[in-house]
Amino acid sequence: MKHHHLICFLLAFLLSVHTFSQNLNIFISPSGNDNNPGTKEKPLASLTAACNEAREYRNKGDLNQPVEIIALGGEYFMQQPLLLTHDDSGTEEAPLMIRGEEGRKVIFRGGIKISGWEQVNEKLWRAFIPQVAYYDSYFEQLYVNGKRAVRARTPNDGFLSIRKVTETVLVKGTGRAPLLAVQTIETDSAGTQIFSSFTNDDFRDALVTFYHKWDNTRKHIEGFSSEDNAIFIIGGGMKPWNPLDNRTRYFVDNYKAALDAPGEWYLDRSGYLYYIPQEEETIENLSVFVPVIKEFINIKGESTDRQASNIRFENMVFEITGYHSPDAGNEPAQAAAPIDAVITLDFARNVEFINCEVAHTGTYAFWFRKGCSNCVINHCYLHDLGAGGIKIGETTLREDLSDITNSITIDNNIISDGGHIFPCAVGIIIFHASDNMLVHNDISNLRYSGISVGWVWGYSYSPAKRNKIEYNHIHHLGWGELCDMGGVYTLGASEGTTVSNNVVHHIYSFDYGGWGLYTDEGSFGITMANNLVYMCKNSGFHQHYGKENIIRNNIFACNIRSQLQATRIEDHRSLSFANNIIYLDRGTLLSSNWHKFNLLSDYNCYWDTRTEDIKFADMTFAEWQRSGKDVNSIIADPGFVNPEEFNFDFKSLSLTKRIRFIPFDYSDAGVYGSDEWKDLAKIDKQLAEKFNKVILIGETIK
Repeated sequence: MKHHHLICFLLAFLLSVHTFSQNLNIFISPSGNDNNPGTKEKPLASLTAACNEAREYRNKGDLNQPVEIIALGGEYFMQQPLLLTHDDSGTEEAPLMIRGEEGRKVIFRGGIKISGWEQVNEKLWRAFIPQVAYYDSYFEQLYVNGKRAVRARTPNDGFLSIRKVTETVLVKGTGRAPLLAVQTIETDSAGTQIFSSFTNDDFRDALVTFYHKWDNTRKHIEGFSSEDNAIFIIGGGMKPWNPLDNRTRYFVDNYKAALDAPGEWYLDRSGYLYYIPQEEETIENLSVFVPVIKEFINIKGESTDRQASNIRFENMVFEITGYHSPDAGNEPAQAAAPIDAVITLDFARNVEFINCEVAHTGTYAFWFRKGCSNCVINHCYLHDLGAGGIKIGETTLREDLSDITNSITIDNNIISDGGHIFPCAVGIIIFHASDNMLVHNDISNLRYSGISVGWVWGYSYSPAKRNKIEYNHIHHLGWGELCDMGGVYTLGASEGTTVSNNVVHHIYSFDYGGWGLYTDEGSFGITMANNLVYMCKNSGFHQHYGKENIIRNNIFACNIRSQLQATRIEDHRSLSFANNIIYLDRGTLLSSNWHKFNLLSDYNCYWDTRTEDIKFADMTFAEWQRSGKDVNSIIADPGFVNPEEFNFDFKSLSLTKRIRFIPFDYSDAGVYGSDEWKDLAKIDKQLAEKFNKVILIGETIK
């Protein structure tokens, strides 16, 4: 009898262990049901239900092994964002792991498919969407056959121009810019023709996107004066450092008469969605999605003592979210700093995103916002973005240092094709945050800067210290649309920050700017070494103003208008510039005030393919040396293998020894891993040719 009881006890124990062990794996499926137990045979349907189940397991007691949520292959519709809090945290030994099934595509969509298409005529299709007609569920983005479609706009390519802007201040306020004002914008003849034919619906729904220097302003039109050929917009007063003016360009979208080109769409308030098909498209092969939600994941800890921690996402695709413009539009903001992300983290620690994809967004992809630490994004593909890729830290300077985000690693990611709604957005931006590592990323096809570090203008305190910007490939940025910008852009006190072993090329602005490496206002304590910079518009390196920066062992070559540029002259030493190779085949060697500011420059090699009589501004090389600059530098051909084809390997290392230059392997920059992954990072040849045409046109009409 005793043996019988013992056997029953052992069987019950083993059964409980077996059940417990199986329940550590929670399954979801597109065909699942949230009332199911979450087994592989009876999976749940949503991430939210699976995470609730995982939380219940943790609440029952301590776990000594991971809880793993496995999303089986297929396509999921996310009706709401996933919210994770401190109560969802794992431990280092037993993390919460959320992953897609190995070997299967797992896609989470924040949008619904539109069906019921009919042909209006050979060049126009439409579909009726009841939610728009009856519930005012208006949307501003559309994705057709896996690509972002163009909301009907004028002009279809390029921009319209402004003749004159005047401002009427309604409320002055106490800031540098008025609190409330009306701008009267006198348009050119093309703009006059558009706005004079506007209907009431057009005035309600049409949006003007202005491009002025490094900013965008997005506004609805309050009215039009045919007498003055002017439109009126209202909102915050213009910023005195970057107002709208006669150099501002703009386009208008979201009015019916603009629907005139293949690939464009327009949503009428009646509920009809109109689309002009492209040549290869048929109604039968049309796959159209509209966004329903604006974000995918919100990881929200409560404080540094109650963080959301030890959570890992892997092998998952998140695609299709929307952005709805505020009624007042969007005021200008550098780097689209206030714009949200589809994955946002606050007070998060040890959270990882591995081998994930984020695409077709209305905003940024990620934001490690307040109080985050030791988080990782690795081997992720971020593309077709409404804004930029990744934001780190806050724009608010916190007194409590524990609230400042730190130690975020962004490694081996591809960030491309962004700025569709907010062109001034950045690939990766660090605001007030320290000790972060941005390494081996490929960043391309954006309208503004690739990487931006720091959020203090001038020499006051900044927490953006010891950030590492290394081994990144940053290229094909700007597209001649905005000004300012850099491949790597820095601001403020940045002691211990390194910008090293990056390859930066093809940065092209509208007017001024388009620099490769750019130390802007108050940048100091930064070391930039072992970088290759070429084919940037105004210069390979530019320092607006700063101090104690070290620029050494770099190659600045074949930049378009100049190689080296500096702006503000200050009494202190602005930077030291040593062991660099400067190679030019066009433009000038120096620009602005490089020859005037406080500079320690030595052991550099200069070469101009057109002449050995290189001018250092208005000085010969001998005069330049007599002024105390570049005493041990040389003018000599560095012997690159094929600089015309951007091969900057050395035929011989004899010259490098003379200037104490240490050769570096610039092919190490960019992503690493499989050939397939590296091929994905390469820019499309047709896109590269299109970029070259932008440069050709820009340099022809300069």
